[in-house]
Amino acid sequence: MTPKFLNLTAVLCYVALTATVFPDIQIEKVFGPETPTGEYKHPSTLTELDNGDLLLAWYGGAGEYADSTQVFGTRKKLGSDSWSEPTVIASNPFRSLGNPVLWQAPDGVVWLFYVTRFGETWSTSRVKGKISRDRGQTWSDSFLVTMEPGTMVRSRPILLNDGNYLLPIYHETGADTEFTGADTSTFFVRFNPETRNWTSTEKIYSRMGMLQAAVVQVTDCHLIAYCRRGGSYEPIPDGYMVRTESHDGGKTWTPGKETDFPNPNSAVEFIRLKSGALLLIYNDSMSDRTPLRMALSLDGGKSFPHQRNLVEGPGSFSYPTAIQTRDEKIHVTFTSDERTRIRHAVLEENDIRGN
Repeated sequence: MTPKFLNLTAVLCYVALTATVFPDIQIEKVFGPETPTGEYKHPSTLTELDNGDLLLAWYGGAGEYADSTQVFGTRKKLGSDSWSEPTVIASNPFRSLGNPVLWQAPDGVVWLFYVTRFGETWSTSRVKGKISRDRGQTWSDSFLVTMEPGTMVRSRPILLNDGNYLLPIYHETGADTEFTGADTSTFFVRFNPETRNWTSTEKIYSRMGMLQAAVVQVTDCHLIAYCRRGGSYEPIPDGYMVRTESHDGGKTWTPGKETDFPNPNSAVEFIRLKSGALLLIYNDSMSDRTPLRMALSLDGGKSFPHQRNLVEGPGSFSYPTAIQTRDEKIHVTFTSDERTRIRHAVLEENDIRGN
């Protein structure tokens, strides 16, 4: 969902002139309005393939609620400095698509999850998927993952220690473009690659609603997820990120609890690094999607003492997706300039620690 903006042209020019980036972090523009996939490019999703290539996707078109939005993909080959021309990897002649999620499983299969909108708002959506057995060169037919209206994806699945895959899903209510209902909830579906069966957890609720969970596994039993809060886009004094935990390997979850992290009704990212540190990326504001901030925990999510901004300034820098590649570099993609540009940042853990 997108807040309204009054003067898009003025905002774009202002952001281009005043956004602040930092010299120790490499940030590139992947694609912008000049790329012929529609001006709207949001949100991005990124995965590293087993051959070292980076695969990136987003959905594009004339706008968030435009007709005929499609999912586009691009590739940066290992050792290359450029991304391939975007190609359509999911479309529907009668429905608009949204929120792609890319992830390569241990067996080499690349999964693409995405949202199909059946009505005027996201509360009509279902989750669909495709798979690729050739690193995203070709894709299977689509299949349904959920059938309940209002179900959506945003964050990548994780590989659990027991070999199953855990995919965060959320159920958006409200049937409105400017807010989500307080009963908007989060749940997780588990896929067993041996039996090919899907199972679902119970829905998890919080005071204002919780959606777009990003999850990590800390131990065999302990998992933590951080979620975007629900509600409207108007500035409020108590809009906080929501946290839920599992103590039985992801089967059951605690009710959503509000944290000390502000959240302006915008997506967050949460990943486990190879060092065991946990990285949280979010908009450090209750009213604006700026700055985009990184916070690092070295004690399993109990505290986040190491923090710094990835990018700051007027405008919007939102919906971060983060991965750590085999060379231990941290890659973050996000959208800016009111969802017309996809940015790609590369940094190291020590850039956050300050070592």
